[in-house]
Amino acid sequence: MWGKTALVTGAAGGIGEAVVRALAAEGAAVAAVDVEAEALHLRVKTLAGEGHRVRGFAADVSTGAAVDAMVEEVERELGPVRYLVNAAGVLRPGAVTEFSDHDWNTTFAVNTTGVFHVSRAVARRMVPRKEGAIVTVASNAATVPRRDMAAYAASKAAASSFTKSLGLELAEHGIRCNVVAPGTTETPMIASLYADADALRATIEGMPASHRVGIPLRKLATPGDIAEAVLFLLSERASHITLHDLTVDGGAGLGR
Repeated sequence: MWGKTALVTGAAGGIGEAVVRALAAEGAAVAAVDVEAEALHLRVKTLAGEGHRVRGFAADVSTGAAVDAMVEEVERELGPVRYLVNAAGVLRPGAVTEFSDHDWNTTFAVNTTGVFHVSRAVARRMVPRKEGAIVTVASNAATVPRRDMAAYAASKAAASSFTKSLGLELAEHGIRCNVVAPGTTETPMIASLYADADALRATIEGMPASHRVGIPLRKLATPGDIAEAVLFLLSERASHITLHDLTVDGGAGLGR
């Protein structure tokens, strides 16, 4: 990956940050994108201080015009984008009967429409070059129902389906599109859902009252676990893999 440019959304924390670090360690020039400008600046400063080629670009992926301008700036400053990782995401839990229009719209604006905006902007530039790889970070919730997560699950299912359809359109241009579907991962977003160790233990052991299977491997994923899966699908080791959904959940989805 040395000398190639990668663009990663959701880069200020969690899985996105881990992907940025992993790509930078492989020698890629990384455009780290996030709406949280201050947090992004701190992450980029740390990585740059370690000798990595990482530049920060603050942008709201839910706004098409902002995304188009950001991608143009990335290519002007770092060169043609060879790898794209859609890792930006929000989680607004709640029962459907109590869920607000605002939370529903926000969830889809980032998790689904954001994937569309960034993928479209980058794909338009990849097609004439006849090369590229795109990975969308979705969720095992896209295929396994979860109580109080209907909006999140639906948005991730839509993002997953979109990415595979995009891959079908782009295959003739030599561009691969795949999905990584994490299960419960040690990120700030997940930590906000669990008040104490008992709640985390229940996630690992399972919650029959919520119709939720536990995690057979008896541990949560780390952001690094997810980043390794993303890097594999971006790499030449996966040169004949496209339209694929790689689940990284310790067996929580029982292979679905």
